[in-house]
Amino acid sequence: MSNPRSRIASGPGRAAAPGPRRAAARAVSLPGDPPLTPERVREHGLTKKEYRTLQAILGRRPTYTELGIFSVMWSEHCSYKNSRPVLRNFPTRGKAVLQGPGENAGVVDIGDGRAVCFKVESHNHPSAIEPYQGAATGVGGILRDIFTMGARPVACLDSLRFGRLSHPPVRHLFTGVVAGIAGYGNCIGVPTVGGEVAFDDSYRENCLVNVMALGFLKHEHLVRGRAAGLGNRVIYIGATTGRDGIHGATFASEELSPEAEEKRSAVQVADPFMEKLLLEATLELVRGGHLVGIQDMGAAGLTCSTSEMAARGGVGIEIELDRVPQRETGMSPYEIMLSESQERMLLVARRGHEPAVHRILKKWGLHSADIGRVTGDKLLRVKQHGRLVAAIPVGALADTKFPGYPTYTRPARRPAYLDRTGRIPRRALAPVPPERALRKLLASPNLCSKRYVWEQYDHMVRTNTVLLPGAGAAVLRIKQTSKAVAVSLDGNGRYTWLDPRLGGRIAVAEAARNVAVCGARPLGLTDCLNFGNPMDPEVFWQFKQAVLGMAEACRALEIPVTGGNVSFYNESPSGAVDPTPVVGVVGLLNEQDRLVTPWFKSPGDVIVLLGETFDELGGSAWLYELKGVKAGRPPALHLERERALQTVLADAADQGWLRSAQDCSEGGLAVAAAECTFLGRTAGQGLAGAELNLFSGLESTSLLFSESQSRVLVSLAAAHLGEFSELCRRRRVPFQEVGRVGGNFLMIFQAGKPVLSENVQSIYAAWKGGLNPYVHGKKR
Repeated sequence: MSNPRSRIASGPGRAAAPGPRRAAARAVSLPGDPPLTPERVREHGLTKKEYRTLQAILGRRPTYTELGIFSVMWSEHCSYKNSRPVLRNFPTRGKAVLQGPGENAGVVDIGDGRAVCFKVESHNHPSAIEPYQGAATGVGGILRDIFTMGARPVACLDSLRFGRLSHPPVRHLFTGVVAGIAGYGNCIGVPTVGGEVAFDDSYRENCLVNVMALGFLKHEHLVRGRAAGLGNRVIYIGATTGRDGIHGATFASEELSPEAEEKRSAVQVADPFMEKLLLEATLELVRGGHLVGIQDMGAAGLTCSTSEMAARGGVGIEIELDRVPQRETGMSPYEIMLSESQERMLLVARRGHEPAVHRILKKWGLHSADIGRVTGDKLLRVKQHGRLVAAIPVGALADTKFPGYPTYTRPARRPAYLDRTGRIPRRALAPVPPERALRKLLASPNLCSKRYVWEQYDHMVRTNTVLLPGAGAAVLRIKQTSKAVAVSLDGNGRYTWLDPRLGGRIAVAEAARNVAVCGARPLGLTDCLNFGNPMDPEVFWQFKQAVLGMAEACRALEIPVTGGNVSFYNESPSGAVDPTPVVGVVGLLNEQDRLVTPWFKSPGDVIVLLGETFDELGGSAWLYELKGVKAGRPPALHLERERALQTVLADAADQGWLRSAQDCSEGGLAVAAAECTFLGRTAGQGLAGAELNLFSGLESTSLLFSESQSRVLVSLAAAHLGEFSELCRRRRVPFQEVGRVGGNFLMIFQAGKPVLSENVQSIYAAWKGGLNPYVHGKKR
């Protein structure tokens, strides 16, 4: 897929008209081309000013094909014209970064000449219209982003958000999206190993489908999406081009509406078996050293791949559309250039390697066609039947520094609803018996087992998966080494809705903490930023504040952003989704056998609480699931404390001291402790009870269900307690010995007085069966 967000421009400002320049070569309109009326320009998503600017760039009126090319490349989905100035706040450099923003995916070094490539993308609008194909093509697109870089994909994770499952259309979306992800990933042989699924009314009409993929590669196999070498051949590979997916990029830059059903043609059709062939052929071409560069034909199809490759290389590209493999007759240049048919890629071959390229592609049963050449005039030239139908400076399409390239600084205004949501209504704070509250939380769709989802995915194919789905992070072994990679995909739209800046900080901290509790040290971050219409000043304020908060956390935790995706226009007539930044973090364990898992192990192990608990129920699962209220201020986050905590976790894991570690986040301490007693069952282990005695002056609801940040519940052998407490003291991480592992009950006391006692088998059953009433109609 295109990664337009990576192209960071030199400075904010309004779209500027270009200065005087020599007119581009004159392209010709075709007899069947529609007239370029003001209404047609508007239908293409271009403003009057943008249309005047493109005319000034060309020095003439555009052809219909050129109008289509500009419309997709200047859409928000491809140009990031509204978000780019804000995204400059992200730190993008780090000692491990081999490839940051600017390519299809980020790449970080993991030592020994090896690297990890990773990226997250959204397919929200297509999935809302056609859930199976929308989700499936989302998986296919993100996988191409990975192997386009020369990496073999080893895993996917998904972050999914829907309305309440009690609503039948939501269940249709939910089951269709899960089936689409499973259908594509299982067929191509890439495991889906983790992620998250959340339910909230704000996503009822506009679900979020974010997919992250990562792959392994050696440094010498890193390849980029660039064209170079005058006269080098431009080669099309993969599936044939059809009329599916035309204007998919523009469709993703609009709000969903009742007319969205009419845009099903903008949703592509997936073919995972074709993609498997494309994957293997691409990696063979890379390993053989046959390529100058290669790019996925994702958003905006052939238009995006040609213009971006040329712009990155500072060259031009000329193509002949008659040579493009087509599965439908009579396709116009407009249709061929804007088609988003799946499983297609564009490459520039090294001089003299063309026969080898075609031979390898033939071996894998793939279409290949020499469709053009690299030129030195920095123009995208498109020909059909000997006629020049488009001639556009590539910089105007894909270089943010090109005069006239659209960049906007949108007005931002603090939303009025924040004046109402800052305080929790007194009625909502009425206590609930702790046992009842815990059971209801564990059985709620947001906190219960997502086994229904992940059991549909093949999460063990390729035999790299060390930590199975169900934990906060997935862990993958790096074969032929002692190392492993931990990866987390996490977000919290409720927090970000209540306080966008704080919510952005917490999103980064929690994703990194999920990696740290495994014993890994974070290396890099990718994100998918899901928001409403950026033309709405309140939405844009949410976006800007969330990014600023995320950037603050990234700098404090020293985690560079290697790329990502912005998904705007996630709204329907009923309103925008909650602002939802989804964060993927990749970390490294130098010794796989030092992996720390979340469940209690041995009777007699000491349980320690790291961090402090405060009266912070704002935005909590307790408030939302038990009271139906989204209000209050999310828990505070002190970034220096968070960094110290994550350092302690990694250091203790390196020493082999920790038996288990679990983040205390959604649901608070009681939910985290309950999960530690039964999560071992998901890995074929037994249940393990525990007794905790907490010393705090807090009321029991806050003590058990507050979601105070920078807290982790760990267990370890008593023999290591002294040295572990000394490590925490040196790092100034609050340390409290709170209990022991053992028995069949989870028992929690406050200063010696019982506040909660639950049979572990009973709470496990409640957690395990939470989704059953919605997906099976009855508990099983």
